[in-house]
Amino acid sequence: MGRDPFQDRTAIVGIGQTPFGKGLADSELALACRAIAAALDDAGVRPNEVDGLVCFSMEDGREVEVARNLGLGDITFFTQVGYGGGAGCATVGHAALAVATGRCDVAVAWRARKRAARTSRPWSQVSERIRGHWQWSRPFGVLRPVDEIALLTRRYMHTYGATRDHLANVALAFRKHANRNPAATMHDRPLTREEYLAARWISEPLCLFDNCLETDGALAVVVTTAERAADLRHRPAYVHAYAQGLPRQHQVMTNYFCDDPLLGPSWVAGPKLWSRSEFRPADVPVAQLYDAFSPLIPLSLEGYGFCGRGEGAAFTEDGALEWPDGRLPTNTSGGGMSEAYVHGFNLVTEAVRQIRGTSTCQVPDAACCLVTSGEGVPTSALLLRR
Repeated sequence: MGRDPFQDRTAIVGIGQTPFGKGLADSELALACRAIAAALDDAGVRPNEVDGLVCFSMEDGREVEVARNLGLGDITFFTQVGYGGGAGCATVGHAALAVATGRCDVAVAWRARKRAARTSRPWSQVSERIRGHWQWSRPFGVLRPVDEIALLTRRYMHTYGATRDHLANVALAFRKHANRNPAATMHDRPLTREEYLAARWISEPLCLFDNCLETDGALAVVVTTAERAADLRHRPAYVHAYAQGLPRQHQVMTNYFCDDPLLGPSWVAGPKLWSRSEFRPADVPVAQLYDAFSPLIPLSLEGYGFCGRGEGAAFTEDGALEWPDGRLPTNTSGGGMSEAYVHGFNLVTEAVRQIRGTSTCQVPDAACCLVTSGEGVPTSALLLRR
């Protein structure tokens, strides 16, 4: 296969975020506008230069409100991406494709989210529990995402011998990274293996510390051409490769009705991503892997080719995910489990910081950084490079 014509044609030139917290006063729209304004300021790009917008289909602040409130220019490209946790990399990828093909010159992608309140969560809405695909799982007690992933985790443990200590390796690594990141929700809250193993169950075999945070907050990125990026304030994070993945027979989250439940969307997105890249998994020095739940990490390590089938749990041993000495420092800002859970968009901004050289857990001279979105839902992935 020849060189992908979109490879390195665009770059992320600005990043912005709000503080993270529980019960923030601002609406999702206000949070989105604050994050986008911060990203534009970071890039040194005027609001009226923005002519492309990409957001999550779950976003409360739609394109019209964002454009009017921020004083953006004439918008010539706008789109939305579905499936929550699977959409983070896709919003950036769609923005990059739009810029690379001339549909717009400066695109903004963002995610704003208010989910700290218990009543804001979909599974708390009783009337919504048995609609659509949920009718095949929720009547027998699988009510929350954690319940859905717990079943897959138990299957993985049974098939490949993974243990709670392997899951603890994930949680402890990401908490250590968050402890170095002043913006992280868990910045000042260390975690020990003993505390992890003693934590209360949320949905066996997943305990409290196997779960992501529920966070209010917003993040945004600015994407433009590689040519313009060279003249802006920061080192560009070039969009080297991008892919999406939806496997045949896939059922969102409850992927139990197919030939192999442990072959998730990463097994489609991963090979496509590498086929469009000059890098291979062995070349990647740092990764930001979607971590709504700790067992998604070994599944993603396998799907994206860092190890063989069934070897993802063992990959986490001996501090492999930890900065600075691990063989693949992962989620170096704390990720969804210890920095903030904003449907994985903070993984994108941390990847940009790694490329710039400004992370609080900086991998020296990181030539590229993999970012992935949700494993369990139709997903997406990015490879950013210097």
